[in-house]
Amino acid sequence: MDRPATLDRCITDTITLRSAVTEDISFLARLYADTRRQEVSAWGWPPEQQAWFLRMQFDAQRRSYQANFPKASDHIVFRDDEPIGRILISRDAEVMRLIDIALIGNQRRLGIGTHLLRNLLEECHTLSCTLHLQVAQGNPALQLYERLGFVQTGGDPMYLQMEWRPTPRQKVVAC
Repeated sequence: MDRPATLDRCITDTITLRSAVTEDISFLARLYADTRRQEVSAWGWPPEQQAWFLRMQFDAQRRSYQANFPKASDHIVFRDDEPIGRILISRDAEVMRLIDIALIGNQRRLGIGTHLLRNLLEECHTLSCTLHLQVAQGNPALQLYERLGFVQTGGDPMYLQMEWRPTPRQKVVAC
């Protein structure tokens, strides 16, 4: 759905980031469950089993991120002082990796993710570094990544690897 630029500007003007802290774990667990709830509910499990499984998966993901990306910058995304998402980024000298970006369901498709990504791409452009990410096959965000200039560099039956490289002529328009 196309939205007027004025609507997107109004929304993105209220977006802020804050470094994640230990007290954010319960929000991050709820956010993780929100991103996977539809998939897990299709399995026919009772709600208690779904909640247990999603918490177990969140805990495993958190340990994996900490082990594999110990220096990553983890930020909570706020809209009007309410937490609505997360962006987790690993930065090296010549490469950045978007490890995770997620928004609560009712905050998706409003231009917020595009705003966050454009800001990240502008940073990559300024630093002349490549941005890598991995996206699940069939994830609707794939269309956004392609629209922003990411190209597929690999994949398997579950995930696609993508990257964005700045070019001298390329300028990212940040919201």
